Amino acid sequence: MTQDLGVGIIGCGNISTTYFRLAPLFKGIEIRACADIDPAAAEARAGEYGVKAQSIDELLANPEIDIVVNLTIPDAHFPVSRQILEAGKHVYSEKPLVLTLEQGEELRSLAASKGLTVCCAPDTFLGGAHQLARSQVDSGRIGRVTSGTCHVMSPGMEMWHPNPDFFFLPGAGPVLDLGPYYVANLINLIGPVKRVAALASKAAKTRTISSEPRKGQVIPVKTPTNIHALLEFHSGATVTLTASWDVWSHRHGNMELYGTEGSLYVPDPNFFGGKVEVSGKGKEISPVDRWDHPFSVENQEHPQGPIANYRTAGLADMAQAITEKRDPRCSLERTLHGVDVMVSILKSGDEGRFVDLTTTCTQPAPLGIEAARALLR
Repeated sequence: MTQDLGVGIIGCGNISTTYFRLAPLFKGIEIRACADIDPAAAEARAGEYGVKAQSIDELLANPEIDIVVNLTIPDAHFPVSRQILEAGKHVYSEKPLVLTLEQGEELRSLAASKGLTVCCAPDTFLGGAHQLARSQVDSGRIGRVTSGTCHVMSPGMEMWHPNPDFFFLPGAGPVLDLGPYYVANLINLIGPVKRVAALASKAAKTRTISSEPRKGQVIPVKTPTNIHALLEFHSGATVTLTASWDVWSHRHGNMELYGTEGSLYVPDPNFFGGKVEVSGKGKEISPVDRWDHPFSVENQEHPQGPIANYRTAGLADMAQAITEKRDPRCSLERTLHGVDVMVSILKSGDEGRFVDLTTTCTQPAPLGIEAARALLR
């Protein structure tokens, strides 16, 4: 049996509970320590999940840690990931990996020089629903994909998050915060993007927090909150992407792909599960038969009903890929291409022109039923 790789977590905020709770589902990884700029936060998580609380320097020097998960705020992702690599550890980062392409290239160069692996969330495209959608595209069910639409729109993050400030600062906004789920799934389904264009705006210069404990506080908005983008893929497909925190309600589907032989309706890429639907050349739309994919099994209660949540699947796949010396599905190349897509969208919105991408990547290998089972304990 392959020995588990030791995992350390830096950043013990809200998202860390997901990693602590779900990591035990997977083979090949074991969370052994955590750290935070606030030692009390690390102590609290360590006590809750039975791991060791350490300072950041202690964790990076810990010989029992092979991979460090970077769960800091977006603006800190790059310096913290660089620090992890310099300490000789593999990096798995929350999205976005970095805030500029130059930062990503620096991480790639550093990782290559040290023989280390860098991967990044989101891993929701590994979910049963999105892999089912991938199987429909790969089998030619809708023919050649020619176009599509994606919509992720809501009133904003200040409605529910206890500390929403960073969502409205450069490095966040709906494109860099929610866009990774959509861009990663589009790369999964269609492949790399060639060029983008966008219009960007914001409805207000400030936001008033309506969530506790800071209800009533006013925070600045320093990044676009309403973006309408057009993506041209190397395959020739063209997809519109609308990402907005200035919309109270709408009736758009999350993701639809249109092909020469039919259409595919893909559920929210922010989640692992959901209903996949398809049509042929007629107007009749029908559900694709569910398959026995382990990452389709509902395992968590949610305000919208039971959902399938297998976050850390990308981390487990990374650990397996390191052991097997293969390409991880949430690889640096794909993540960096996704960053290129998103920062180019924002650049286009700022400059009012098409922007050609300077990176490319391959599609990730599909994660079928047996491959997914092989990641689980």
